[in-house]
Amino acid sequence: MSSRFVIWLLCAGAVFVAWSPHARHNESAASTTNDHRSDTVAKKEVPPSAALTAITQVSVGSAVRVSLRVTNLADHAVEIDFPSGKTHDVAILDSTGHEVWRWSDGRMFTQAVRNTLLGANESVTYEETWNPRGLTGDFTAVARLESNNHPLQQRSDFKLP
Repeated sequence: MSSRFVIWLLCAGAVFVAWSPHARHNESAASTTNDHRSDTVAKKEVPPSAALTAITQVSVGSAVRVSLRVTNLADHAVEIDFPSGKTHDVAILDSTGHEVWRWSDGRMFTQAVRNTLLGANESVTYEETWNPRGLTGDFTAVARLESNNHPLQQRSDFKLP
């Protein structure tokens, strides 16, 4: 029975050392060094704000279609980093700025980091549909690219008769 206790104690000590603040500090220092190197390389490329552009279009019919077209203006491919499976979002605001609909509400997204490569002068379009259910008046569609390194947001006003 005492040998089992000694083995358990050794295992607990190994786990403690592996998860101690000292072990984490070393890992953090290594990642900071790598981040510094990648920042140096990124400064030589097209600034993120200049690499991608976005246009939002709204089509009103029996339903409202909102599209977000993202275009790579650079002469080389651009990597777009997403913190989850959610690549974009669309919200509809009424004339007072109150949110009446959001595409992502009630949806679940993977919690995996994703990277998408958008080639030189290529575009990608995200499109969502909203059913206004009898609402009328002035509205604003807010479409957003949910990227860590190239967050973009566009607004487009429209009227429901």
